[in-house]
Amino acid sequence: MRRKDKEVIDPQKIEAIIESASILRIALFDDFYPYVVPVTFGYHEGKLYFHSAPEGKKIDLIKRNNRVCFETEADCYPIKGDVPCKWSMSYASVIGFGRACFIEDPEEKMKGLAVIFRHYSDDPFEIPDTSLARISVIEIEVESMTGKISKKPGEVAAG
Repeated sequence: MRRKDKEVIDPQKIEAIIESASILRIALFDDFYPYVVPVTFGYHEGKLYFHSAPEGKKIDLIKRNNRVCFETEADCYPIKGDVPCKWSMSYASVIGFGRACFIEDPEEKMKGLAVIFRHYSDDPFEIPDTSLARISVIEIEVESMTGKISKKPGEVAAG
C-alpha cells in the first residue's frame, strides 16, 4: 500500500470495517472486462456469504472462475476543501481476494443465510424449505485482505 499512514493491519479493525459496511462489491472475471456486482452480505470467521437467484451473470461467472476480488467501505463522507481539487473523502475500506463456492447442503445454506441476516438485523427469521431450495448461497473463503482508513486531519486514521 502506497500510503502506509492509512493502512489498517490489525485484523480486528479490518473486521470492524466489514461489520459496519452495508454493501459488498464482488469483482468477477468476464471475457473482456471485469464484472463488479454489489451484494448484501455477512462475514464470519474469515468467510463472506451472500445469496442470489440460482441463475444469472454472476452465477455463470463464478462457475467459470471462482477467484474473486471484493471491496466494501464504511463511514464515507466528503471533506470540503478551499478549491475543488483540494476536496477529499473520509472513509474506511477493505479490499480482499478469495475463492467463491456454492453451498449445497441445506443446513449449511441456512447457516450462511443466518450470517447474512445477522449482519443487518437481530430479528429472528424463517425460510421455508421450498424457498431455500430456490436460492443459491455463496461462501467466499477469504485468502487475503487489507484495510485503509482516510479521515479528516486531526482524526486518528489507521491502525
